[in-house]
Amino acid sequence: MTKTNLRTGGRILVDQLAIQGVSHVFCVPGESYLAVLDALHDSAIEITVCRQEGGAAMMAEAHGRLTGRPGIAFVTRGPGATNAAPALHIAEHDSTPLIVFVGQVERSMRGRGAFQEMDYRAFFGSTAKWVVEIDDPARIPELVSRAFHVAMQGRPGPVVVALPEDMLTQAAEAVDALRVEPAPIAPGAAAMEKLRVLLGAAKAPVAILGGGGWSARAVADFVAFAERFDLPVAVEFRRAMLFPNEHANYAGELGLGPNPKLRARVEAADCVLVVGGQMAEIPSQSYTLFDIPAPRPTFVHVHPDAGELGRVYQPSLAICATPPAFCAALAALEPPADIPWTGAAAAAHADYRAWTETAPHIPGAMQFAEALVALRARLPADAVLCNGAGNYNTFVGRYLRIGGFGGQLGPTSGSMGYGVPAAVGAKRLHPERMTIAFAGDGCFLMNGQEFATAVQYGLAIVVIVVDNGMYGTIRMHQEREYPGRVVGTQLRNPDFAAYARAFGGHGETVETTAQFMPAFDRALASGRPSILHVKIDPEAITPATTLSKIRARA
Repeated sequence: MTKTNLRTGGRILVDQLAIQGVSHVFCVPGESYLAVLDALHDSAIEITVCRQEGGAAMMAEAHGRLTGRPGIAFVTRGPGATNAAPALHIAEHDSTPLIVFVGQVERSMRGRGAFQEMDYRAFFGSTAKWVVEIDDPARIPELVSRAFHVAMQGRPGPVVVALPEDMLTQAAEAVDALRVEPAPIAPGAAAMEKLRVLLGAAKAPVAILGGGGWSARAVADFVAFAERFDLPVAVEFRRAMLFPNEHANYAGELGLGPNPKLRARVEAADCVLVVGGQMAEIPSQSYTLFDIPAPRPTFVHVHPDAGELGRVYQPSLAICATPPAFCAALAALEPPADIPWTGAAAAAHADYRAWTETAPHIPGAMQFAEALVALRARLPADAVLCNGAGNYNTFVGRYLRIGGFGGQLGPTSGSMGYGVPAAVGAKRLHPERMTIAFAGDGCFLMNGQEFATAVQYGLAIVVIVVDNGMYGTIRMHQEREYPGRVVGTQLRNPDFAAYARAFGGHGETVETTAQFMPAFDRALASGRPSILHVKIDPEAITPATTLSKIRARA
């Protein structure tokens, strides 16, 4: 009998995912890709069935962020695809490899306004690195292979692949692709020599780490370099996992409301080494840290996308390289015989520790900063801390410390609703690691339904919902710009602890600082997904100020 590899499009697609090492997909099922679901039935690939496409795609984004290979989400056509859009925006901003497979109407119906039809190239074209619709099942291996290449190559990012329903049921013979590995982009010897010369001429250098495409090995390589050069190392907004926060060279995060001493140190630096990041609006403090287009200090920019180098800041030295390749090359660099800035790293770290130990008193019985300092002592080094967006993060970012690579999942895009699905995605990948999601009361209810997914799969995440009865960040800006004219920012919230119990999880309400750690320990001991409903005074808008003070200064 003649052997044949005749398979349906759905089977060919699942076979390609297995070849690419995909072990897990996240989805909301849809009739548009039933043939893929059927093929997954006989596959070793695990499926997490989610409650909304935004949550599914955010879980996949978290997966990609932790593994360095594309997270995979399947969503159905039309509304399902548009629901996934926030995760694609997150992946684009955060340089995360992500592939979202989207169902599409049958090929013969396109252009007629068929049920849930949409133009995916037009809709996602400005956010995704590549959008493709596969018309021929025989080309699935080729185009899926390319999707993996695009998602991982250079600056990582999201890819959208549309799958016409009838294409997935059509049989074809197809030659399977090979496993994709991104081509390394390494710095040249001349660039590294110039970097050595520039550092040797510096009196007050500082490094700033950011962007995507990092690995645990790259972080370790940069740590070794920083130790040899006694270099202060800061991180961009929500990139604290790129350098161990307890390390003696760590200077802190250039985020929202950063340590004033860190900002002053960066402003005084005569040589700035930016690795992987872009120094966009938030880390650059609204583009005020460095002159545009020509920064005042010696400015070395390392980035895997050549198009990014010089786009905003004209560097003294531009190095096109991925963070792993660049950090590996740093091993050959030797520091000056006498380092002029000796002691700067220790001073920067002392400033960081002082900033994160000081917990000013805020209004109310819940001193959230004190609670977080207590929690910090309880966390293992490999804990995974997840968050969405909102003013509660000014407390979380300041008072908790990230142990290392993979310990932080937070969107630089400022997307609300990310923390809970990110925690579910992380726990599916690493069930042994303590995983905590932080969410504001507004943030939580944007994807809080994914708590049901955690219950369904027995994922013992702890969700800390910080409730101040409003969209706090917007209220803060409102008081600054239109003092006393409160409109559109108030919230009437449910009992979030009861919400957890209704889903089959553990839930407790926390109203005082003393109640927090016992409640946290009981949540862990329950072995179930848990919600701690933490109520804080609405006046306690940040660790440093109150709404009344903001209004008074306006």
